[in-house]
Amino acid sequence: MTSILIFAGSARQGAFSKQLAAAATTLVAGEGGAPTLIDLADFEVPLYNADIETTTGIPQPVIDFRRLVASHDGLMIATPEYNGFVTPLLLNMFCWASRPSPSDDFGAVFQGRPVGLMASSPGRLGGVRVVPRLRDVVAELGMVAVPGFVTVPAAASAFTEQGRLVDRQTEDELVMLVRRLIAAGQRN
Repeated sequence: MTSILIFAGSARQGAFSKQLAAAATTLVAGEGGAPTLIDLADFEVPLYNADIETTTGIPQPVIDFRRLVASHDGLMIATPEYNGFVTPLLLNMFCWASRPSPSDDFGAVFQGRPVGLMASSPGRLGGVRVVPRLRDVVAELGMVAVPGFVTVPAAASAFTEQGRLVDRQTEDELVMLVRRLIAAGQRN
C-alpha cells in the first residue's frame, strides 16, 4: 500500500489549504493509499538560522518531520498563495528539513520523492500563481512533482460540511492527481 504524507503550508486554524489537505486525505484512502495527514503548526521550529544549527543542531521537530518524510512513498502539499508565493512556514520547514542531520540516517529525504501539488485561495484564481513557484521549490529539493496540479478558487465556499469539494470537476481532478501520485509512489 502506497503511503502518502499530506500537509498544508498554513498554520492558521480553518485554513483553506488545510481543508484541501483533509479532502485529499479522504481521497487517498478511497483510492487504496495509506494517507497520513499532519499539521506543520504542530512542529515548533525556529526560523532557519545557521547559527542555531551550529550551536544546538537540527531541532527535534525537524528530525521528526524528516522521519515522517522518509517513511512515506510520496507527499501531497496544499498551499495558500501569499502574494503569489509560497508561505514562509513551508519554506522554513523545507530549509530546515533539507539540512543533513548527523543525528539521523535519513539522508536527503526529499531526493526522488514524488509529490502532488495543490493550492487554494479565496480569490477566483485558486492559487494558480503559487503552483509554478512551489514546483520550482520542490524540484530544487530533489522531489519529482507528478504531472498536473489542483487549484481551488473561491475556497471559502468550496468545501461541504463533510469536508468534500463542492465542485465535482475539481474533485475529479484531485482524484486523478491522487492516482498519479499513488502510481509514482509505487515505482519509487
